[in-house]
Amino acid sequence: MAGTLDLATFFYPLQYLGPCTSNIAIDSRTRVRLFPYRRGWIKVSSRGFESAEFLSGQAPFAHRLGLMFAIAAFFRAEGIHIMIDSASPPRSALGGSSSAGVALIAAFLKLIEPEEDCAIPRRRIALLAHALEQSVAAVPCGMQDQLAAAYGGVHVWHWQVKEQEACFSRKPLVEKKDYNYLEDRLLLAYCGVPHESCDINGRWVRQFLAGRHRDEWFEICKCARKFATALADKNLASACMAMNREVEIRRGLTPDVLDSVGEKLVRTAVDGGCGARFTGAGGGGCIWALGNAGDIEKLREKWKEVLACREGAGLLNAVIDGVGVSVRQ
Repeated sequence: MAGTLDLATFFYPLQYLGPCTSNIAIDSRTRVRLFPYRRGWIKVSSRGFESAEFLSGQAPFAHRLGLMFAIAAFFRAEGIHIMIDSASPPRSALGGSSSAGVALIAAFLKLIEPEEDCAIPRRRIALLAHALEQSVAAVPCGMQDQLAAAYGGVHVWHWQVKEQEACFSRKPLVEKKDYNYLEDRLLLAYCGVPHESCDINGRWVRQFLAGRHRDEWFEICKCARKFATALADKNLASACMAMNREVEIRRGLTPDVLDSVGEKLVRTAVDGGCGARFTGAGGGGCIWALGNAGDIEKLREKWKEVLACREGAGLLNAVIDGVGVSVRQ
């Protein structure tokens, strides 16, 4: 909820409005395993992508698996086969690439710093994963995907500027004992087509830099704060209103933020008294809904009917992950 506000392009000039984003880490884990490989080479295999291998130091970062090669280069890795398995559909706007980056960095740190009792440096991992992803993407990138992967749980992230440096603070919105309560009130659907967020994100950035639609972004900030407060208070009606207003604003800025299936899913949810929002920057991928348990159960059947019209589309499990990144040898 309220992604894009985690870009420095937005949260620096909007600092006085208290920019924040909220997210829910779902138990659709991305696993990274490291195996020995040919000396001097790096190989990356990931479900949904063609495997690639290059000599260490010669791997291109402008590659569909470029982030993984960039992380390997940062750690000066060679003679390693990186195997990635994600439970979420490829390019579903569920933060899969960021989660893979977090997991790979954690794995490399475990090799370098193998102390068994050492706590996982979640903040360090998230910051490094974001920096490397932004460096290879060559466009502004937010950080909330890396934070959800590192910490898990249900949080609001406040984007603050202190002592001339950008930083974040986190606050749990739902305690672990209440995860079942929230899960009964969530619905998650994959629209059956990969998302293409770069162009949509890029248009938001260009509009903002040009001084256009500033009033809309001011209101998005307000919606973000209202949503976080309402979810923490279990005021689902208010949370849904904030979600739906924020989506309405974004659709005004970029009408193609929802594809045809996404439009039907959102309309059905709103008509059923629920809130609905696209994941990531939209343009395909997933839609999630929030509402009272009874309304969500009714919506589940209606969403199944909508999703049946497109091959590959369907409901996904919206189970909350409270662990975040973990490492095993």
